Amino acid sequence: MQHTRVLEDRIREQLLNPVPPPPSSYDTAWVAMVPAPGYLARAPRFPRCVDWILQNQHGDGSWGGPDNALGKDALSSTMACVLALATWDVGHEHVRKGLRFIGDNLSLVTADRCDTPVGFDIIFPGMVVLGIGMGLELPLSEADVDAALRLREVEMRRFSMHTAIADRTTTTWFSSLRVIDCYRCAGTTASGRKAFMAYVAEGLGNLQDWDQVMMYQRKNGSLFNSPSTTAAAAIHNYNDRALDYLDALIGKFGSSVPTAYPLHTYSALCMVDTLEKMGISNGFASEINSILDMAYRSWLDDDEEIILDMETCAVAFRLLRMHGYNIPTDPLAQFSEESSFHDSIQGYQLDDTKSLLELYRASQVRIYEEELVLENIGSWSGKLLKQQLCSNKISRSVEHALKFPFHATLERLEHKRSIESFRTESYRMLKSAYCCASNANEDILALAAHEFRSSQSVYQDELEYINRHPELRAGDGRGRLVRRRGIKRENENLATLIDRWDAHGEVGFCSERVEIVFRAVYETSKQIGAKAAAVQNRSVIHHIAELWADAARAMLTEAEWRRTGHVPSMEEYLRVAEVSFALGTIVPASVYFVGPEELPEAVVRADEYSALLRRTNLVGRLLNDLRTYGKESGQGKPNAVALLLQQHGVEYVAAAEAEVRKAIEAERRELLRLVVAERGAVPRPCRQVFWNMCKVMSLFYLETDGYLSPDEMMGAADAVLHQPLRVRA
Repeated sequence: MQHTRVLEDRIREQLLNPVPPPPSSYDTAWVAMVPAPGYLARAPRFPRCVDWILQNQHGDGSWGGPDNALGKDALSSTMACVLALATWDVGHEHVRKGLRFIGDNLSLVTADRCDTPVGFDIIFPGMVVLGIGMGLELPLSEADVDAALRLREVEMRRFSMHTAIADRTTTTWFSSLRVIDCYRCAGTTASGRKAFMAYVAEGLGNLQDWDQVMMYQRKNGSLFNSPSTTAAAAIHNYNDRALDYLDALIGKFGSSVPTAYPLHTYSALCMVDTLEKMGISNGFASEINSILDMAYRSWLDDDEEIILDMETCAVAFRLLRMHGYNIPTDPLAQFSEESSFHDSIQGYQLDDTKSLLELYRASQVRIYEEELVLENIGSWSGKLLKQQLCSNKISRSVEHALKFPFHATLERLEHKRSIESFRTESYRMLKSAYCCASNANEDILALAAHEFRSSQSVYQDELEYINRHPELRAGDGRGRLVRRRGIKRENENLATLIDRWDAHGEVGFCSERVEIVFRAVYETSKQIGAKAAAVQNRSVIHHIAELWADAARAMLTEAEWRRTGHVPSMEEYLRVAEVSFALGTIVPASVYFVGPEELPEAVVRADEYSALLRRTNLVGRLLNDLRTYGKESGQGKPNAVALLLQQHGVEYVAAAEAEVRKAIEAERRELLRLVVAERGAVPRPCRQVFWNMCKVMSLFYLETDGYLSPDEMMGAADAVLHQPLRVRA
């Protein structure tokens, strides 16, 4: 317990006082190249950055992250640092060692690697040209220079430049001017290509149209929140606002800069998301609320840190909506069309799957029918992710998200999966590698693993207790309540017994089977009611009994329809079938134990409570009908799909299924709207129980009837109940 508190305290400290982002050698080098004010200034504006470069060269002569397995990142960072030192004619030994590292690893330049920094094939050749122009003795032959610059030409071809370029197969470093001229003449470049070329502007230097680049300047003075791009703009355009941004960066971080800034909102939201995915967010509710309040204010203020970044915008929307903030979809409208992704840096630079996945997830928290922005985003983002899946360019997490939509996931199962795949250290590749690891990551993993194992132990104890007391398996009896063929007298007797409840002795049992079923229902409910009464400080058994009676009467009505051959209207069927699905005998009893506050009688009688139960029942009933209509039609049982087919004919199957799916989506959407509402008579933790049951039903009937094809469901249960947690070393 003491160790758990220590972990929580360290995580809480990271939430309240996050560590600054790690320095980027690459971006620091570009900032170091910015000259001091004055005509033909020969001194750096930021001499501390030059000192930092001198002090942070690795033993092998490279600069960059500590892991030189990210080879191209080390090459790019080292070349930038060499250029920075050469610009101010300092650190000659450092330059010599850096150039030797570049020469020893030159084969990486043209290697096809997945860890390639964004824009490497434009920026690195551009730095080669710059180094040659400075008179540096680069350890590259003319063939090496040609090979490097050919990378940039290939990139230009990819940008659909002038057809003359497409016919060329070779180039030399000085002929790259023609590439740029063609780029300028293209005229019809899409916005994504233009944004990307502006983002990697330092790779084009004096050949870039800097006036066009400055169109992307943000309110904080930066270009894309990128210190390297902004520094290049300050060098070539000497823009006051760009300099103000760089001055503020150095004022905040001292002698080095990160690869992107600001990232505070993104980092904070990612940590909230991580805590929730790992199943330990409840212990940090106050800190999470503070972060979300901050994000909500930023959202309403159209803060560029959120609004202009695709991934941050999507994560913020999903988290804020799921936490009950009344948040409009307006800022997401910019992403409503597929072209918005292709015309963005995220879509154009490296086919950014992370941003795509976050947009897909955000689209699923739809609570109004008219939210067409979310519908459109979900459609095109899902299509692109599936295309990546077919081309094997996708991670397991994306494959999982496509197979199991947000509304068909179980919390504990997702927690286990997140814990087992959690990396305490990971990299996000921008123009240089950005280590996403938080100081708290190891603590998060340790606490999450502890909490999961503790919960698993409790589940195992509960399952063992149930196995020792078969009478507690009320579901076995309820399943036979009225689903027996031609036993009208028993059905009516059972319904009457449940209706009379404590006075059942005055009714009597017409058969042993009825007595077994009734006593299973009655005794189990009494035990649950007694425990709930201790939590609620009042008796609740009358409510539990009432819900059982409602379910019994509805099932009796269905049995009578089946016996007489009555075909109900859709309205009549749903009114009865919603109650007969019988989640009222399960969910409300659970709600009494949720807390933290008591649940007054007035709340469980409120319209909001009834709506929560009704919509949960309807989702389950319609999902069941969709998966079982073939079997149930043969048994003479009413079913929503079967009723539609009777009205329109058997050739209407696809349309009938689509209509029922549409009804399911509408009910699920309305249920989620009730659950995430900012205010309500029913406490939010209690509303969440109804949503959790909806998710269970959605998973149960995801592809087939879980009762008839139990293997996957049993596998999911076994993963949570029995399989040991496998944590990465």
